[in-house]
Amino acid sequence: MSAVNADTNQVDLSITGMSCNACAMSIEKGLLALDSVEATVNFATESARITFDPSVVDISRLVSTVESLGYGARTLAETTPDMLDAEVRERVASLKARLTISAGLGVPVAVVSMVTALQFKNWQWFALMFSAPVVTWGAWPFHRAALMNARHRNTTMDTLISLGVFAATAWSVWALVWGDVTAHSGMSGMSGGIHVYFEVAVAVTIFLLAGRYFEARAKRRAGDALRALLALGARTATVLRDGEEVVIDAALIKVGERFVVRPGEIIAADGIVEEGESSIDASMLTGESVPVDVRSGSKVTGTTVNLSGRLIVKARRVGADSTFAQMTKLVRDAQSTKAPVQKLADRVSSVFVPTVILLALLTFLAWYFLGDDVDRVADSFTAAVAVLIIACPCALGLATPTALMVGSGRAAQMGIVIKGVDVLQSTRRIDTVVFDKTGTVTTGVMQLVDVVVGVGATRAEVLGLAGAVEHASEHPVAKAIASAAKAELGQLESVQQFESVAGMGTSGVIDGKRVLVGGEALMNSRTVIISATLRSALQEARNGGNTAVLVAYDGSAKAVCVVADRPKQNSAAAIAELRNLGLRPVLLTGDNRATAEAVAEQVGIETDDQHVIAGVLPAEKVRVVADLQERGYAVAMVGDGVNDAAALAQADVGIAMGTGTDVAMNASDLTIVSGDLRLVSDAILLSRATLRTISANVFWAFAYNIAAIPLAALGYMNPMWAGLAMAFSSVFVVSNSLRLRTAKLTPHTAFVHATR
Repeated sequence: MSAVNADTNQVDLSITGMSCNACAMSIEKGLLALDSVEATVNFATESARITFDPSVVDISRLVSTVESLGYGARTLAETTPDMLDAEVRERVASLKARLTISAGLGVPVAVVSMVTALQFKNWQWFALMFSAPVVTWGAWPFHRAALMNARHRNTTMDTLISLGVFAATAWSVWALVWGDVTAHSGMSGMSGGIHVYFEVAVAVTIFLLAGRYFEARAKRRAGDALRALLALGARTATVLRDGEEVVIDAALIKVGERFVVRPGEIIAADGIVEEGESSIDASMLTGESVPVDVRSGSKVTGTTVNLSGRLIVKARRVGADSTFAQMTKLVRDAQSTKAPVQKLADRVSSVFVPTVILLALLTFLAWYFLGDDVDRVADSFTAAVAVLIIACPCALGLATPTALMVGSGRAAQMGIVIKGVDVLQSTRRIDTVVFDKTGTVTTGVMQLVDVVVGVGATRAEVLGLAGAVEHASEHPVAKAIASAAKAELGQLESVQQFESVAGMGTSGVIDGKRVLVGGEALMNSRTVIISATLRSALQEARNGGNTAVLVAYDGSAKAVCVVADRPKQNSAAAIAELRNLGLRPVLLTGDNRATAEAVAEQVGIETDDQHVIAGVLPAEKVRVVADLQERGYAVAMVGDGVNDAAALAQADVGIAMGTGTDVAMNASDLTIVSGDLRLVSDAILLSRATLRTISANVFWAFAYNIAAIPLAALGYMNPMWAGLAMAFSSVFVVSNSLRLRTAKLTPHTAFVHATR
């Protein structure tokens, strides 16, 4: 295969007809044989991620290659959630029908074959008649897959099953027709060492159909989160064109187009509210149950639900660029990756089936030449068939993808996006979590936190005058004072002769009164008198890491307004949870040390130089993270802005707040869609739990085969029980993965204690 050049495309295919990981390996091998193609086929998600050079091959060639191997394929872009759900339901229903009918016909065969008291003259013919539909129609999925792969000189788990069922049936028919087994009586139709094995053939078929049925049901539950995620998007949108409302397919909305969202409707694209006020339910995207109030100028995200008022929204990101599409892509990307331990399992599976067939042949020969002379043929045959049946690489193939599918799907429901399996590996080592301050630990919005009023003034008077003047300014401190004044007092006075003094403050005339709002430099330049009480309040506020300005009129300072970027509501709880996990929190900021220490103290971070790193320029953040790594720490970086992107990429695990910039999210390994810091600990816990589940699945899948094959070869396992054990191994791996769906995440501490 030639290397894929830089000018490549990527496509995801939905694959149907796979029965085990060997099928996935077979398809992967077929795709990799094409020029300029790289491919990863995932049995659990029934999909293929393909990178190709469009100048050499096209998508139709990729699809036809998969179909030539006997499987179905189409692009995921052509696959709707309804189609996926219908296919899964059809597969489960088909397996249930085969299982029900096969059990109804096969159980009487097994009973009469194993209970001597129930045997009657020529009962073997009865067994043949009842078992024939089971081993042909019931077992047809196994036979079909085996034949299909044999055409392409491939072997899969179905090859082993088909050979085992065929061998047991063929031997029994030979014994019945030519071995004159009916001339003798006894359990299992013994005649001079000749046995019939109809009960083995039907029991193996029934057990394996049962295993496939329960496995399919479990896989359906494992994929529910992703299918639910895909189904969230709006199907239609009402756009405004030439002053009229027109209903179109949501996928056809264009950037800049205005669309109407009525109460109860799903918002069709990311956009900005132009008209109307409402509450938005964003729980399906962020995991937060509390509605968000929006009004003109507010940003809204596609797939969230409008709860009350009518909105007119201007689309700013549509289609593949929308938040929802990016989130879905990241979840798919995560489920398409393979852990190193799974790559080992894949290599084992690729040579496993031919090895098992050889081992079964050697087992037959060993028992034939070294076994008991009385039942030499029967013992040889029984042991060889048991080896064929017991050896199942299917559990190995399901070990990683099912756990990753459930874990990443559960994370998506919580509002956490995990980019890939490598992230899970990295979270295991994390011991230090570095937080950007502004917008991550704090709200990123300045707020008025206190008004210290001097002699001869009232809070309402001071706040009304200061708010009116600051309302005309764009400075963050001015906005904080103006917003607080408007919220507390309502309508603000009008201002004349407004003046903004660069670096010093603002002034304006209200009802003939000159009002000044600013620092000491502004007051001194206008010969304003500042009392000792207000000077002390000013200094105390600054020592506490806050921003403080004076409000003056009538020739003297009347009050001090204290403004601060407050910690988010859940920041302190988030830090406490990380400490409970044994992780060391570090605050990283470009602000002065006093401000940084004040915030650290409020959220529970120690204020020494090792835990608070202040005065750091944006370009230096990556250096701080690299320095921590050089000192032996495994670092997770949590940030939200463009200036955090390099540090997020440098860290062992980069965690971006979904309320931040696209650059930060693209540079990160994990994204917290809602911006709730408590989800950082949940993300780490869920990642670690998923990795533990993967490791446990792979261990038990390997241990099962290592223990079971020798037992079967040594004659300690009847083929019937071998079939049951083989089916159980796959069901166990999927069921173990499904435990991740029950992770309790509210309140957050419940999850901490449950998974510690």
